[in-house]
Amino acid sequence: MNIAAVLLAAGASKRFGQDNKLLSDLGGKPLIRRVAEAVVCSGVEIVVVTGCDRPQIEKALEGLPLRIAHNLNWESGMGSSIAVGIMALGQQTQGAFVVPGDLPFLTSDLIKDLTALFMESRAALITYPTTSKGEQRNPVLWPRRFFPSLAVLSGSSGAKHLLQNCEDSQKQAHLFDESAYADIDAPSDLEAARSRLTIANL
Repeated sequence: MNIAAVLLAAGASKRFGQDNKLLSDLGGKPLIRRVAEAVVCSGVEIVVVTGCDRPQIEKALEGLPLRIAHNLNWESGMGSSIAVGIMALGQQTQGAFVVPGDLPFLTSDLIKDLTALFMESRAALITYPTTSKGEQRNPVLWPRRFFPSLAVLSGSSGAKHLLQNCEDSQKQAHLFDESAYADIDAPSDLEAARSRLTIANL
């Protein structure tokens, strides 16, 4: 079964401050490369959607087996970037992850586990991880039948409202290591991630 990932790397990360968080160093490599490598190791096809700081993002991803799709309208919000990524996928793609670029501890194992659950549903159910309290986290794996809806998204809310309207078409994965889908919004999140990496490498 053909599974792809749309890796979102187009935003300006305004909440983070002046710097682009996706280019921040984490464990000796840019955050966006760290996330991309995890997806590559899972074996799925990757389309990276660029926008802000396109040349620097592309340089950070040099040498990885992936395709780039540039969102000329990236300033309008995440929805348009999801749409650009979905439209860049091939006709054979049966499911697509939407992967935010700021998940420093995303693992290939998490992607493989979600893919396995997705295949159990015969590629019919939207599959995503949840916290122990049942809160939805990323990445979300979408069946092909939702691609037309994803391809017309716009604005800053991404696909959240679409997910909320499809409660009868979902499969939740309750995973024990909740740090796998921790994201980075503020500089303090980046410092916490660096500390965690340092401890892990001791």
